[in-house]
This record gives sequence, C-alpha cells and structure tokens, in this order.
Amino acid sequence: MAVWALGINHTTAPLDLRGRFAFALDQIAPTLQGLRQSLAGGGQHPQVETALLSTCNRTEIYCAAPASAMEHTLDWLAHSGGVSAQLLRSHSYTLENGLAARHAFRVASGLDSMVLGEAQILGQMKNAVRAAEGAGALGSTLNQLFQRSFAVAKEVRSSTDIGAHSISMAAAAVRLAGQLFEDLSQIRVLFVGAGEMIELCATHFAARSPKQIAIANRTLERGEALATRFGGSVMRLADLPDHLHEFDAIVSCTASQLPIIGLGAVERALKKRRHRPLFMVDLAVPRDIEPEVKGLEDVYLYTVDDLAGVVQTAQANRQAAVAQAEAIIDAGVQSFMHWMDLRRPAAQGAAVVPLIQQLHRQTDEWRQLEIARAKRLLARGEDVDTVLEALSRGLAQKMLHGTMAELRAGDADAREQTAQTVSRLFLRSHSKSAL
Repeated sequence: MAVWALGINHTTAPLDLRGRFAFALDQIAPTLQGLRQSLAGGGQHPQVETALLSTCNRTEIYCAAPASAMEHTLDWLAHSGGVSAQLLRSHSYTLENGLAARHAFRVASGLDSMVLGEAQILGQMKNAVRAAEGAGALGSTLNQLFQRSFAVAKEVRSSTDIGAHSISMAAAAVRLAGQLFEDLSQIRVLFVGAGEMIELCATHFAARSPKQIAIANRTLERGEALATRFGGSVMRLADLPDHLHEFDAIVSCTASQLPIIGLGAVERALKKRRHRPLFMVDLAVPRDIEPEVKGLEDVYLYTVDDLAGVVQTAQANRQAAVAQAEAIIDAGVQSFMHWMDLRRPAAQGAAVVPLIQQLHRQTDEWRQLEIARAKRLLARGEDVDTVLEALSRGLAQKMLHGTMAELRAGDADAREQTAQTVSRLFLRSHSKSAL
C-alpha cells in the first residue's frame, strides 16, 4: 500500500485544460464513487482510499492504494475530462509516499498556491475531505494524511509570517481596476455569483466606495443577502445581458460549467457604452466569460492566470517565512512516514502495528483472567498478600511461557539467536527501568 497524489495545477496546465477537470463540491462524492468502482473492476484494487481536491488553481486526486493503480487513475481522469491520457500526462504530476505527503502539507499551508500563504485553500481542502468521508472513500491512511496536513498548516500560520505579505486575488483585481480608472469611487461594479470569492472581491471593492455595487446570481435569495451587506442591488443571472452596459467593472466567479457572459453580449454592451472601457475579471474555472472577449477593443479582461504576476510581489520579504514553513513541513513529513512505516509489512510478512495490537489483546486477556482468579480467592477469604503474590506470579508465568518454550526448542544456533533476543528485550529493559 502506498500514498500517492495525481494532479494538475496553475503551474503545469493552462486554464482551459484545468477547466475540463473542475468539479463542484456536490460533484465530488459521485466522482469518487465512479473512480473507486473503476479501480475495483476485476477485483484489482477493491480497498482503495481516495479524495478529490478541486479549486480554480488545481485538481488533485489523493489515494492510498498500490502504486499500480496510479496509471489506471490517470486514464480514468483523462476520459472523464474528454482528453487523451497522453495530453493529461504531459501536464500532470504524480507524487508518492513522502513526496505526496510533503505536497499535501505545502498545499494546505498555502505554499503551493498562486498567492503564497493564502488561507482559502485550507478551507477548500477541509471541504474535500468531508466530501470524501461522506462518500465512504476515506480510510485511516488518508485521514491521517489530511489531519496531519491541517495540523501542519495551523502551525505554519501561527508560527510564521507566511501570509503577512501576500496579495489576494481580490486585492489584485482592485489594484488592476485602479490602473484603468482614475477614481474607483466613480465606477459601477457588477459581481456575478455569490460565493466566497465574490464575497471577498466585493469586500475589497466596497472599501473603495464605488458609485454602485450590484450582485447577479442564479438565486435571488443568496444574491440579496450579499447585496444587503454592501448596500447594493441584486438581479437575476438571466437578466445580466440586458444590464451589462450599465457597469464599468465586472467580476465573475460561478460554478457554471459553461460561459455565462458571451462575446455577443459584451459587443452589444460596448455599443451602448459608446466604447467606454470595460474592466472584466473572470475568476472561474471553467471560464465564466468567453475567451474571445479579450480580443475586443476597449475590454480589459483578466483571468486567474493573468493575475499571477500581480499577486507574486514582495517575494524577498517572504523568504524567511518560507524557510520556517518548510522546516515545519519537513518535521510533519518525517512523522507521517514513520506512522506509515509502522503499518507496512515487515520483512517476515508481519505488519508492526497489527502485531502490537495483537500483543495488547493477548496481555489484556491474561490480565483479566488473573484478576478474575484473584477476586475469587479474595471472596473465599484468602489473605490479600497471598492473592497479590499469586496474581503477579500467574501474570509472569503466562507472559514468559512462550519465551521459555522457545529457549528450550530448536538447535543450538536457534537457541542462541533466541537467547540474544530475549536478553535484549527483557534484561536490558529491566536494567534501564531499575536505573
């Protein structure tokens, strides 16, 4: 059994390819069930553990399964996205065991994000774990991996300044808008969607007191709740094309699988605006705004990938924090791999942890037998010291019986090897405890 990760992210795959593998939160459970059924086909990998993390910057599958299942998973993922396995392979990465753990810890800590130190990824990772658990796809190994990821991320954020110098995607959008418009208090801003990212963007823009804020959302109830916070208005998503021309800045981030702002709608809006500039930010993956819009004159369209250069600032100030974070992650990886090693089959075919559990069960059974015997003796009126002596002697005899039998059995070489093991286990531990 191995732990491995297969994924694509903003550094390995273009935006449109990432869009093919974007999964909404409610799609994760059925997707995982489909993957597990595929892996279990023919009985090859029936006990696989798996989880799926999907954000605007990455799609990653984490598995606790034989490494041989990795290639099958890549083929399955490529088919689900409608691309060839060869194309996906050229843009993906695969990591095993310690490298997979390190990657998960870095992702949770915000070290692998487009915005170094951003905190949103941790919540997204926790949502992915809950979805995997709800789908019955999370076992003890992946649960340990992710719980340790969260613990490492918490330590990184509390012990370092990793997020102190980061510029969020929302702040970057405001900065770019400020480069186009002299006074942001004179513009009208439309936010498409009502999720966490839109809420963050609306907060940043609201701080600049724009002339108008509006929310367009598929359901009015959720849009109204967000609009009320910022003193804005709300409209249905279906009414968006008729009102597009009224706004100077448009920020969109929905879970739609298809673009909701088309080239034709923007062209008509520009005509009504008499070609006054239109600032647009598309933070969705897959895209909310058709890519051809970027070619229109007087339109300034930015995607999540276009914002990369804006958010990667103050790099020198973050190096010390990054080094501290990496040291915390190193310690976390070593601890996780030690936990994994204890559960791997040893050379003689026995896993250490099950053996330890078996020893605990056996000794507990002996203890219960001797306690029951002692209680019977006490009930008959036996002397307490005599009962305690009998209890301790009975426990010692039970625990040493197998050892004594091994010392007397076998040839001379076998007895010598057993004697050395017994000496190491019992006599040295006794002398240390005596000290």
